[in-house]
This record gives sequence, C-alpha cells and structure tokens, in this order.
Amino acid sequence: MKTRYKNPTILGVTGGMGSGQSTVCEFFKKWGCKVINADEKARYVIGHSKALQKDLRKAFGNDIFFKDGKLNRSRLAELAFKDELQTRKLNQLVHPRMVESLVDEMEKARFSGRYPIIIIDAALIYEISIERIFDAVLVVWAPMRQRQKRVAGRDGLTREQFEKRISKQIDLDEKKEWGDFVIKNDRDLEHLEKQARQVFDKLMQQQKTDAGNSRPRRRPRRSANNKNE
Repeated sequence: MKTRYKNPTILGVTGGMGSGQSTVCEFFKKWGCKVINADEKARYVIGHSKALQKDLRKAFGNDIFFKDGKLNRSRLAELAFKDELQTRKLNQLVHPRMVESLVDEMEKARFSGRYPIIIIDAALIYEISIERIFDAVLVVWAPMRQRQKRVAGRDGLTREQFEKRISKQIDLDEKKEWGDFVIKNDRDLEHLEKQARQVFDKLMQQQKTDAGNSRPRRRPRRSANNKNE
C-alpha cells in the first residue's frame, strides 16, 4: 500500500542563471517529490492565453510570435531585457498568470497525497515576493564565473548578455542570506547531490516531527537561519 502524504512540505527552490537549481530539483524528483517549473508554467500560460498573447503583441510587437503562433522566445528576451522598463512590462503581464498556474498545480499535487515534498523551481521567488507561500526556501548558490560558463555552454549567451540578464535579478549572495537552506554548487555533481540529499532528509524528518507534535510548520522569512552549508 502506497503512503499517502496528508501534509506535504512545500519547498521553493531558487538561485539564478547557471546556479544549478534545476539540477537540484531533478535529484528531488528522483526521490519521489513533485517538481513544478516556473519557466515551463510561464511558457504554458503564454501559449494558452489568447488575452495574454494579445497584451504581449501590443507591448512588444507581432514579431515575438512566429507565423504558426508559437512564441519566439529569443526575440522576446532580446526586447524584454533591453532595459528596466521593458523587463517590468513583461513581468507585469506574465507573472500574475504564471503564479496563479503554479499555485493551481501545487494545490492539485497537495490534495493528491502522492508526494512528501512539492517543489516550485523558480529563479525569481524573491523578486516577485512569493516566498511566503512555501514552508521553506532552498537557495542554490554558485560562483559567478562558473554560472557564466554554464550559461554560455547551455544557451550560447555572451558574457554581456548574461550580465545584462542577471542584473535584473537580486544578487545571489543576498538570496543566500534569506534562504532556509543553502546548497553550494561549486564542486562536482556527486557533491551537489549529497547536499541535496541532506536537505531532503532534514525535510522528511521535520515532516515526521511536525506530524507527531500536531503543530503547523512556520512560514519562511527573509532571514539567515537553518542553512545547510
């Protein structure tokens, strides 16, 4: 008989471009957790909302969509990251719908009782102030040089493009001070997985303790406690 989880832990996993947060999320998925990716949700709402598509065309032009109606992501990124005003414009249009979709899937996963931990993989947790919907936030930190190298290899971004995009995000060192857990991705994959497993084990143990004491879990604050260094 499969275990049914009545009160799964809701974990936000964040970091920044090239920090390795999605790799960490894959580890949690392997251990039976539900992972919901914010970028995928953003693409979904853009692809399925005619009203949002209309607003995006009005804000950024028709050429952000291909002739078949699919989003031209590189063109949208080029325009949206051109300056602060354009970035804010994109965020105001997409983020509310994205968060609504994230919460909807999160609640479906919660009520299914299938998962001990439900994870939101989102780089902008603190930027859009949604950290309080989670029981805890895990920050994946990596040195800037390694991050830029990973992004260049993965997305083909130049150093200038990389720096322009991360300038729109809160500094990763600052996020590290706010997280309930911190994983340092500055060594090999094996070491990264070991740290992720330590966090997983702590959350599973905490879940048992909370169930035994019948106490609600605290909501995270922007503070520097309970780190997993």
